[in-house]
Amino acid sequence: MNANATPRRIENVQTDRGSLPVYATGTVEQPWDSYSATDHAVWQQLYQRQREILPGRASDAFLHAQDTMGMTPDRIPKFSDLNRVLGDATGWQIVGVEGLLPELVFFDHLANRRFPVSWWIRRPDQVDYIEEPDLFHDLFGHVPLLMDPMFADYLVAYGKGGVKAHGIGPEALMQLARLYWYTVEFGLIRQRDGLRIYGAGIVSSKGESIHSLESAAPNRIGFDLERVMRTRYRIDSYQQTYFVIDSYEELIEATLPDFTPIYERLREQDAIPAGSVLGTDAVFQRGNGEGWASDGDV
Repeated sequence: MNANATPRRIENVQTDRGSLPVYATGTVEQPWDSYSATDHAVWQQLYQRQREILPGRASDAFLHAQDTMGMTPDRIPKFSDLNRVLGDATGWQIVGVEGLLPELVFFDHLANRRFPVSWWIRRPDQVDYIEEPDLFHDLFGHVPLLMDPMFADYLVAYGKGGVKAHGIGPEALMQLARLYWYTVEFGLIRQRDGLRIYGAGIVSSKGESIHSLESAAPNRIGFDLERVMRTRYRIDSYQQTYFVIDSYEELIEATLPDFTPIYERLREQDAIPAGSVLGTDAVFQRGNGEGWASDGDV
């Protein structure tokens, strides 16, 4: 990997056809000395806000891992500091990137225990919502659970599976993307004291941290691998359905087998709308659908 000398901030492009993603492929050194006082203030604001609402909502494993990592609450952490702790715990490393990565590049990083983190952080006017993943989403939301050996192994297995799916075709990639979306980004876990959050898209969002557990609108359904891989999702609103795992071991057991026969089976089945509840689902809550859009599933 060759690190680009001058990091860029790469964001989606707004066109008359909507928002279009822009991809970068290289890795970059974190330009820590170039962060402004505003950048550090945005990190501090977001960090403090999330840590105030996550106790009792985020999984015990997430909170413990984040505390163990020693993320600095008052300023943007240095990747090099976190990498020493992360490497000792599970062998993972953070690599700086400029924005979204092409699928195969992303899968290769995961398969080799490298987690891409955008080097730049959102602006103050984007505190409550930003379309693409920034440093706060990646670092605060994703990185802590890489301290958990079981979850860390799950992401390695996912990365290796992604490399293989890339060679199979676009349908396989979409089905695998749904698995990532409903686990790594928007997953819930059942603890002895109730449902908790572990997905990065939730733990890094104040609104969705509350909505995912306390709103009557969404469905909360027990995890089933092929059900998840058939289920469409929303990118422009809170999720209509959240899937609940019993443990990170469940994810490992689900993803270790060869997915080729699964892709073959799913090819003959229709995709499931994001808000649907099936008769075979293990339902924790059937949502009332309040505020749902009627179209726009991915």
